[in-house]
Amino acid sequence: MTTRNLTCATTAGLSRAVRALAREHALDPEVRGRLVLSAAEAAGAALRAGRQAVLEWAYDPDAGLLTVVLRTPGDTDPAAELPMAPEAVTEDEVVWRLPAGPPMEAAEEAPGEEALAAEELRAVLAAADALTAEHRRLKVELEETNSGVLALYVQLDERDKQLRTAHGQTLRELEDALRPPLIKADGLELAVHYEPAGTDAPTGGDLYDWFVLPDGTVHITIVDALGHGVTSTRSALNVTHAVRTLALEGHRLQSIVARTDEILHPFDRAVMATVLLARIDPVTGELWLANGSHPPALLLRRDGTARYLEARGRGIGFPLPGSETPLTERLAPGDLLLLYTDGLTESRRDPIEGERRLIEAAHKHLQSPIEEVPGAIAEDMHTVILHPDDTLALAVRLTGQ
Repeated sequence: MTTRNLTCATTAGLSRAVRALAREHALDPEVRGRLVLSAAEAAGAALRAGRQAVLEWAYDPDAGLLTVVLRTPGDTDPAAELPMAPEAVTEDEVVWRLPAGPPMEAAEEAPGEEALAAEELRAVLAAADALTAEHRRLKVELEETNSGVLALYVQLDERDKQLRTAHGQTLRELEDALRPPLIKADGLELAVHYEPAGTDAPTGGDLYDWFVLPDGTVHITIVDALGHGVTSTRSALNVTHAVRTLALEGHRLQSIVARTDEILHPFDRAVMATVLLARIDPVTGELWLANGSHPPALLLRRDGTARYLEARGRGIGFPLPGSETPLTERLAPGDLLLLYTDGLTESRRDPIEGERRLIEAAHKHLQSPIEEVPGAIAEDMHTVILHPDDTLALAVRLTGQ
C-alpha cells in the first residue's frame, strides 16, 4: 500500500487535489462532492491564515479502502460537523476511510474542474430530489395512516359509547333487581333514594327491605354492610334475607339482630353490618325500632318539631351483637320518619354537623310529595362531599287514611 501526499496552499488547490484523487479511485460523484466540501471546510481556517495543509492518501487493495488524511496543525475543530463524516478528528488532522476502487489509468482527455463539479452537483441534486420524493411519499402515507387512525378512533369511541350504554343498562337492571317492590299499606306513604359511592358499581353495602307482616304491620330493614361495591352487597343481601325470614317466622323485633348474627356467622365470618329495624302499624301509627349500631332514625312532626330516635344495640359481626328493648313511639298524620345510612350525614366527615343539617333539610321538604322527599334531602346533604360513601334515605309518612 503506497502512501502519497500533496501540500496545498489554497482552498482551490486543495479542492482540485481531493477531486482528482476521488475521481482516480472511482468514488461516486455525490461522495466525491461531499469529500471535496469537507476537506475545504476542515482546512479553511489554516489556508485563509496563509498556512499550508497537507493532503495524504493511500489505497488498500485487499480491503478496498481509500484512506484520506488532511493535516492542518492546530486549526482543526474536532466538534465541527462536516458534509462527509470522518472516521477520526483531532486538532491536527482529519481522517476519512472510504470504500473505493483501485486507481484508474489517466484518461487522455480527463474532464475539467467545472465538468466534475457539475457532475457532483447533479448527483447531489438527484439525491436531494430522491429525498424530497421519499419525504412526499412518507407524508402521503402518514396522512393516510392518520386518516385510518382517526377513523379507527371514531369507531372505537362509538363502540365505547355502546359498551358504556350497555354496561349502564346492566347496572340499572341489577340495581332494580335488588330493590324490593314498592309495598301498598293503607295509611302509609313510602319512598326511597339510593346512591352508590362510585359510578363503577351499581350497588354497595347499603340495602333496604320492606314488607307487610300477616298482622298488617309494615316491617322495614335498613342495612349498611362494611365495604363498597358488589362484594359488600352480598353481605347486605344475606342480612336482609335472614331478617325477612326471622320476621315472617314471628320472632320478636328485639331478638332479630342477634339471631341474624348467629345464622350468618358460620357462612360469612367476615360480615360486619349495622342494622336498623322498624315496625309500623298503619292504623294506629305505633312505631317500634330496634337498632344494631346504626345511625338513629329522624322523626319530624307535622308541627316542625324534630327528634332523633335513639335505640340501643350492637351490629352484626360486632362484639355481643343484638338489640336492647325496642324504642316505641306513636306517629300522627303528617309526621315524617326518615331512615338512612351514614353516607347521608357524614359526607363532610362531621356526623354531628351532618345530623343538624339533616334536620334542616327534612324541614325544607316536609310538605313535599313523598316520592320527592328522599332524593331532595340527599341532594341538599351532598352539596359538599369530602367523604364519598354509599347513601340510602328512606322516608315514611303517616297519612291517617
